[in-house]
Amino acid sequence: MEGRRKPVVVGEGLVILLIDAAMIAAAWHLCSPFAAFPFAILFVLLVLLFRDPGREIPAMPLGVVCPVDGTVIETSPVVQSVIPGAAQKIVIRVNHLGTYTARSPIEGKVMELHRADSGGMHGLWVRSDEGDDVAMLFRRSWLGFAPSAQIRYGERVGQGQRCAFLRLASAAEIHLPLESRLLVEPGQKVCAGTDVLAKLPPH
Repeated sequence: MEGRRKPVVVGEGLVILLIDAAMIAAAWHLCSPFAAFPFAILFVLLVLLFRDPGREIPAMPLGVVCPVDGTVIETSPVVQSVIPGAAQKIVIRVNHLGTYTARSPIEGKVMELHRADSGGMHGLWVRSDEGDDVAMLFRRSWLGFAPSAQIRYGERVGQGQRCAFLRLASAAEIHLPLESRLLVEPGQKVCAGTDVLAKLPPH
């Protein structure tokens, strides 16, 4: 279940939307409704980009919640990972018509923010109270925008909590303990905050 109520759009988009709204008003009054039409279309597209809908987080203590809207394109074990030891890797192609708000896959403490790893990816590493490590990495957009984190190193984050704005990121990788049981497969569509990608190993 969601916690505190949030705005309809992410804070990062409010200023841009206000500027575009001012352009609509100026074009309407100084020129004509037809002159304002392109700015109105842009406003709708910006709302779709920056929207931040509420999601019902599933009650599953060992569940790894999907961080983004998209389609699973790969599941595979990896010998070397951004988390200690070997890991399971899930790759999700981000749905460009979905929300661009990323959510934390598990509840825990933020261990390290990967601002730019060797592959040019940015992400987040969370450690649960049981000691399980889960990381998510984002491939930056073709425009070169990097995701913007909303939490800092050392802070606690809840399962399914908003933690970053993707800024048109094209794909996400989720790295989790090798012993985790995957619940998704390639080709499956997933929704941020509501679908469960895997179950962490019991302790």
